[in-house]
Amino acid sequence: MEERETCTAFHGGRKVASGSRLEVALALKQQGRDENILIFDDATGRQIDFDLSGTAEQVAARVLAAAPRAPGRPKLGVVAREVTLLPRHWEWLNRQPGGASAALRRLVDAARNDAGGREHARQAQEAADRFMMAMLGDQAGYEEASRALYAGDGKRFRELISGWPADLKDHVERLAGPAFT
Repeated sequence: MEERETCTAFHGGRKVASGSRLEVALALKQQGRDENILIFDDATGRQIDFDLSGTAEQVAARVLAAAPRAPGRPKLGVVAREVTLLPRHWEWLNRQPGGASAALRRLVDAARNDAGGREHARQAQEAADRFMMAMLGDQAGYEEASRALYAGDGKRFRELISGWPADLKDHVERLAGPAFT
């Protein structure tokens, strides 16, 4: 992920920590919190978990060891996978500067840049909806808020979530923000 990976921890409807994975894990350890805490990745809205047993140093070591590997070759994060193309596609790719792999990387980067705004909005919608489903699925207006989120109707979305618990509402608004720009 290109941005600094952050997450947010909740106890019930109250936010108890937010920041990098390491910061949140250490804050939870310092607070003595290890039960009834739900932690969410801010980029994806997916729930994550930390092993908070042991000392703060042991917790930090586990969090850092579990962190995604930085790009490298093979440490770059280069992953070999099979790609199935027609012979004419392979011929074209092989004629490109740097060969097939370099051409594919350039094509993917160009496509990502072209769809940048739409892709960012889609990711924000998915992250906000995952979080809403996990934490607010039983709240009044959840389904309607989800529909407004995917419709890009920010005004209606904010109206529907206005009565939700403050910390949860604020977090949903932060996650959903890019979906409405």
